[in-house]
Amino acid sequence: MNTPFGRPSGGLTIGVFQGKEVIFLPRHGKGHTISPGEINYRANIYAMKKLGVERIISVAACGSLKEEIKPLDFVAVDQFVDRTNSAREMSFFDRGIVAHIMFAYPVCAHLHKALCLAGAAAGVKIHEKGTYLNIEGPSFSTFAESSLYRGWGMDVIGMTNMAEARLAREAGICYASLAAVTDYDCWHKDYLNVSVEMVIANLHKNVENAKKIIFNAIGSLPEERKCSCGEALKNAICTDRKAVTPAVRKRVALLAGKYL
Repeated sequence: MNTPFGRPSGGLTIGVFQGKEVIFLPRHGKGHTISPGEINYRANIYAMKKLGVERIISVAACGSLKEEIKPLDFVAVDQFVDRTNSAREMSFFDRGIVAHIMFAYPVCAHLHKALCLAGAAAGVKIHEKGTYLNIEGPSFSTFAESSLYRGWGMDVIGMTNMAEARLAREAGICYASLAAVTDYDCWHKDYLNVSVEMVIANLHKNVENAKKIIFNAIGSLPEERKCSCGEALKNAICTDRKAVTPAVRKRVALLAGKYL
């Protein structure tokens, strides 16, 4: 699929589960060929929007920054802190149009609750709150960085979810993040040398539990949304409508047409 923001990470797989249409997209591409800083987050979210997606459940491998959040646990993330650089494009609104969305609570409360209940129903250890620290990557943290983030009170660390959350909010899509904990980052004495093999091994161990949580959540979601995520742009566009050129209108029509 083409979008005004380029191509998404790969083809989007469409299917039906318990009567609900579900769309799947691997953010790193088939075979994990795209680095976190190279992902076209805008194209990924736009493609979802174009296909009518209203809710996104993001699953991501993460490191734990707290002793009580153990490898193979899950965290239903409810907050984010961004430590990436400006090279990542995290807004649809640039080059001729400006929008400032409300983002104090970046996760849809309704979808977040559905994830928590789904985890409990599956008998899986799921922490119902957690702050996700988004680093640039692709390298893992230094010991000093990991210790600093722990001092800040962060819960899990990853490389992808902040951009997705911001763009989903701009697109009027509910967003919730399910962090699959693979390791203790490098602050822990048992994980001083976090390796890709360790991360992948633990991620594979959690695949079945992740599926249980996702399937339970999808099955429990009502047909109609009752949150305000779909109206995030209602009072967010600052640009004088007369100053929005036809080309810019065309680029953001799917996202903001009714507000222009």
